[in-house]
Amino acid sequence: MTDLSAFAITRKWPARHPDRIQLYSLPTPNGVKVSIALEELGLPYEPHLVSFETNDQTTPEFLSLNPNNKIPAILDPNGPDGQPLALFESGAILLYLASKTGQLMPQDTAGRFETLQWVMWQMGGVGPMFGQLGFFHKFAGKDYEDKRPRDRYVAESKRLLKVLDERLTGRQWVMGDQYTIADIAILPWVRNLVGFYGAGDLVEFDQFKEVQRVLAAFVARPAVARGLAIPARG
Repeated sequence: MTDLSAFAITRKWPARHPDRIQLYSLPTPNGVKVSIALEELGLPYEPHLVSFETNDQTTPEFLSLNPNNKIPAILDPNGPDGQPLALFESGAILLYLASKTGQLMPQDTAGRFETLQWVMWQMGGVGPMFGQLGFFHKFAGKDYEDKRPRDRYVAESKRLLKVLDERLTGRQWVMGDQYTIADIAILPWVRNLVGFYGAGDLVEFDQFKEVQRVLAAFVARPAVARGLAIPARG
């Protein structure tokens, strides 16, 4: 049996199945990227809930795996050359899983880099901008009298949705007919923006028909439906 005892994180979250990928996460837009990918790929994994309510992400055990104290993170007991591999940052994990399996990524070099460009577009734009809009619309920022910060993120979120809408015109998915890690990176954030954040009216989501179409196709996938609820909240 694989021994993961050298990794301090397993002292707080013991591995019942140490031969499987260990996922440390929470069902946030970034967190579900990895659970969705794992479900789509059919890779055996064991999820562990990292609770923000109890500040699990700041514990020494979690920081031993991710010094940036953010979810998700994984520990793959069967990494490169058969050695365990610990990874954080959702985009890096998506790329690793796609590379490990040869799935969810075009096989040609140009297609791979084009897919990565959209993953990075999400990480550098969609995630930060939608997240800030969520803060100023749903969380503490909503009480600020000055609405200029909120409106700045509304405008930028609308611009990003327009970019995505134009990209999806005439395409089934971000990369065309092939469903890839680009879709898995981007669409949970779109779902969160109009769902959990309740910002659909603010960003005039009704005008982005292509984004609506592809988001509906995304959430209808059985693996996505499963991944969106993992790890289950205690």
